[in-house]
Amino acid sequence: MSKQAIEQIANFIYETGSLQRTPRSGLWFLGSGEQSVAEHTLRAAFIVYALCYLTPKADKHKALFMTLVHDLGEGRTSDLNYIHQRYGRLAEAKAIEDIAGSTPFGGDIKEAYQEEQAKETLEARLAKDADNLEWITTLREEEVKGNIKARSWVTIAVKRLKTEAGKAVGARLLKAHPDAWWFDEKDKWFVTRAEKTRAWKSPQQKGKKQKNRVKRDRV
Repeated sequence: MSKQAIEQIANFIYETGSLQRTPRSGLWFLGSGEQSVAEHTLRAAFIVYALCYLTPKADKHKALFMTLVHDLGEGRTSDLNYIHQRYGRLAEAKAIEDIAGSTPFGGDIKEAYQEEQAKETLEARLAKDADNLEWITTLREEEVKGNIKARSWVTIAVKRLKTEAGKAVGARLLKAHPDAWWFDEKDKWFVTRAEKTRAWKSPQQKGKKQKNRVKRDRV
């Protein structure tokens, strides 16, 4: 455990904090919503883990690391929206190279970034799908708040999905309401706050209860 390695890791930790202050600029043109690169990266990491669960042969650790580093360079270059990209991309690859050169595990960062960018391996495709699924999720959240442009953007983003798992999750995201995981207007607890209706009910439990009710009605 060298002193130099510790110093480099400390600097790296501070640098990753810059992602909290780097905005996702695509939302500027959407006209609503705010998100940092760090927020995007965190949810994308959860998404790729879930995609790997649906794809057992994938190396989830590899896919997770690729997702964590895929926008790491944007702390130095900023995030480019669709308009910016038409006129050229900032030197994100060079930023990754410089970051890699200043960390003791730089080789791992550079290798993961290059593999994710190439999109040739299963893990790289899953990481890219997670990146796009996170964007789709963000757009859906803006759509249900009333942004009418978001749906056309979602339609385009869904076409970028490459893996079977990514396409399946993407299709479900288009149908599921962003609040479905916690809110059900038919749940009596929201009205009564009664103790007997307080227990948490997942969407799956609610669906099962509805099916049982239909069966009883038929008897």
